Amino acid sequence: MDQDGRISEMSSYCNTSFDVGRFAEHALERYGECKAVVESTGNMWLKTYEAFESRGMEVKLANPLKTRIIAEARVKTDTLDAKMLAHLLRADLVAECYVPPRPVRESRAPLGHRMNLVREQTRVKNRIHSLLDKYDLKCEYRHMLGAHGMRWLRGLQLDREYDQVLLQSLLRQLEFLSREEEIGDSEIAQDAIDSKYVPVIMSMTGFDYYSASLLAAYIADIRRFPSPEHLISWVGICPSVHQTGNSLHMGRMKDGNGKVKWMKWMMIQAANVAVRNDPRMRAFYERKLRRHKHNMAMTHVANKMLKIIWHMLRENRLYNERSERLYMSKLKRIANGKSQWNSLRHSRPHPQHLREFLQPMREFAS
Repeated sequence: MDQDGRISEMSSYCNTSFDVGRFAEHALERYGECKAVVESTGNMWLKTYEAFESRGMEVKLANPLKTRIIAEARVKTDTLDAKMLAHLLRADLVAECYVPPRPVRESRAPLGHRMNLVREQTRVKNRIHSLLDKYDLKCEYRHMLGAHGMRWLRGLQLDREYDQVLLQSLLRQLEFLSREEEIGDSEIAQDAIDSKYVPVIMSMTGFDYYSASLLAAYIADIRRFPSPEHLISWVGICPSVHQTGNSLHMGRMKDGNGKVKWMKWMMIQAANVAVRNDPRMRAFYERKLRRHKHNMAMTHVANKMLKIIWHMLRENRLYNERSERLYMSKLKRIANGKSQWNSLRHSRPHPQHLREFLQPMREFAS
């Protein structure tokens, strides 16, 4: 589309790296310097964005929730959406999503993978608990999935052969996922040492290198948040506001950024740890508890922690109320994780062992 809104060409291409690259080169050869806009739809936009970006083309990522002219259209097709996006780009009215630099995008991959591993472990653990409940079995150890509890589970003999096979399969899956999580933690520790934000965030009580790495990777650049309130709103730890004239209504908690909704959960978990171990946060929590229930008070603590983190990252300062002994132990844990990375990387299970672990997972996936 030209500056006057006339369509010069309309075409389509397959969403593969080769076809996207060929389309980008065609656009540059035929029209010279040009701008592009891509709608954020899952991961479908990534190949197009990176192909345009790598060839020096200015490209913007449109937020579909804020592009109301498309979201609220009665007739909604890809062709109409593309036309509307082109018009918005021509008028410089695109509601942009922040796209971090490529190294930051790549650093998020192991963090997301580790999160998926934890989810899979939780799923397997729940199935083990359900299976034991079927036989009214109670573990004699406090931690059923600890070292002693795992030995107890391996020694169980269930009455039905199918359930016995299922239990052994679940235990093998759990062992495999635990090992992969250990390797993932070491890889994350390797990246955490080189991050300028992770050591700063870790100085606050409640954050270890994994949670600090998650927060640092998705913040990417603290300068894109002009104030602490912008960061808090992005995470979603603040109430929604509805105002009309003199009427002001404070509604439910905001959803936050769509791709990082889990960060709200992570901040609440960090706040729980901080309340137990940080005198400053404990005193703040007790003040809020006089007016609110526990959950709301914890939200206020998480809100305050994010404000402090914003100032810490802006000024590159450690948390004033930190425990030096605890902080040094966290840094030592990162160093140990980095030293274990090479040994763990070279001691991955043999492909044959991987097949032995994955086969029962496929059998019982349904």
